[in-house]
Amino acid sequence: MVEPLLGKSLPELKEVAKSLGMPAFAGGQMAKWLYGKHVATIDDMTDLSKANRERLKEHYTIGCMPPAECQRSVDGTVKYLFPTQSGKFVETVYIPDGDRATLCVSSQVGCKMNCLFCQTGKQGFEGNLTAADILNQIYSLPERDSLTNIVFMGQGEPMDNLDNVLRATGGLTADWGYAWSPKRITVSSVGVKNKLKRFIEESECHVAISLHSPLHEQRSMLMPAEKAMPVAEIVEMLRGYDFSHQRRLSFEYIVFGGVNDSTMHAREIIRLLKGLDCRINLIRFHQIPGVDLHGADDARMEALRDYLTGHGVFTTIRASRGQDIYAACGLLSTARKDAGAGV
Repeated sequence: MVEPLLGKSLPELKEVAKSLGMPAFAGGQMAKWLYGKHVATIDDMTDLSKANRERLKEHYTIGCMPPAECQRSVDGTVKYLFPTQSGKFVETVYIPDGDRATLCVSSQVGCKMNCLFCQTGKQGFEGNLTAADILNQIYSLPERDSLTNIVFMGQGEPMDNLDNVLRATGGLTADWGYAWSPKRITVSSVGVKNKLKRFIEESECHVAISLHSPLHEQRSMLMPAEKAMPVAEIVEMLRGYDFSHQRRLSFEYIVFGGVNDSTMHAREIIRLLKGLDCRINLIRFHQIPGVDLHGADDARMEALRDYLTGHGVFTTIRASRGQDIYAACGLLSTARKDAGAGV
């Protein structure tokens, strides 16, 4: 069975070359063809000899796969359905906004975390994406050259697939890869403590924590992960790292009307985050079937934003994009799609 080259680091590509009797510098040539020129086939690597290309094709493939489907929102957002190496599918969302263009990528098929308000959690967990699967969402994106930012906020919990997320972010930021600044990449988590600690120490990308309630009992109801990984412990761990310069720490907060939008909640957020250099992004809730929650109105969200900012916690309201194509926060799901669906 052939392996994808996409997702391999420069040292690994040099090992590939060595194992096939090619000179080590051929690994550097492969890296340039992959991450610099985005070739579709090994035959496109024209500075490798024909004999070496044939030898390479016996064991490897590029690993790029175009999207199987796309949906376009009235606001310009595009949701893509990408196949994976395992024959499943994931959703990826491209969000243009003036001179910025953000891609929301997935790290898993489904998710184990089962947050009450998230459609991906209702899907259940179907598997981790490989580094090739993660990078393919960028590699094969039609708008790839316009991207300014990437957020790991699609399907799945990135810390639950940490090795492959680190391999992917490494490829995006390394000199031999895309050579992006890590400040263009944000990785989110519900707060898987030990893995989050490792991510912070091994990566310079921005970090976003899914908060949604500062109260232990309520957050446990909304996010079962709180029972084993209390956000108060996550915040204490985060205090041990420097987020005061280029690296940003943010907390994502979906606002549910009459549930987590009171002044009491705001005071508890301020108490929880006191002294931590961070920001809060308030997010509108998008209704999903079978969940008895509804979004707060604009006036309530603005009041919450103003209270938090006025008490020293810089807070913004994130614009909702792609709701009409189920591309907005919490709506991604591929539960009804598989390799036999003919998508």
